[in-house]
Amino acid sequence: MTSLLTRLESWRQARLLQQALQGAHRLRARIAGITLVELMITIFIVAVLAQLSMSMYNTYRQQSDIAKASSDIAAIAVDVALYANDHKTFPDSLAQIGRDTMLDPWGNPYQYLNHDSLQGNGQVRKDKNIVPINSDFDLYSMGPDGQSAAPLTASQSRDDIVRANNGRFVGVAAVYDP
Repeated sequence: MTSLLTRLESWRQARLLQQALQGAHRLRARIAGITLVELMITIFIVAVLAQLSMSMYNTYRQQSDIAKASSDIAAIAVDVALYANDHKTFPDSLAQIGRDTMLDPWGNPYQYLNHDSLQGNGQVRKDKNIVPINSDFDLYSMGPDGQSAAPLTASQSRDDIVRANNGRFVGVAAVYDP
């Protein structure tokens, strides 16, 4: 009888062990499936966050480039004013004040026009009413596209960084509204 009980106990332990192993196998399979789904969801979330962060970074970079160009234009305008104070006339070019090699954040040279040395006002920058935006000189960056036209309303000029109202405004041409 004890041997029968021993065998029965052994069989019961074997059966419990077998059930435990099957349960562990099922649990492992279920965990692996959840892990795969979780991994796919995680990859999707990371991709969405990467896209959002790149968009935000590009916006930040554009604003930073505009601020840099505006700051450069203001600094060049001060140099032009100092030159005019010393020589009683505005310089004919940025070379006369040592700023001819200076490039905007997009790799283009800054543009300068002395109104006193021009014949007519065909080249000067103009607002939406075709009125010159400055009475002394024009100083601007052609913006990210590297293209510009005299009227600020032209599509090539909307992204230009301009000095207007004789220096009272320095910023994006599309924002300027006299």
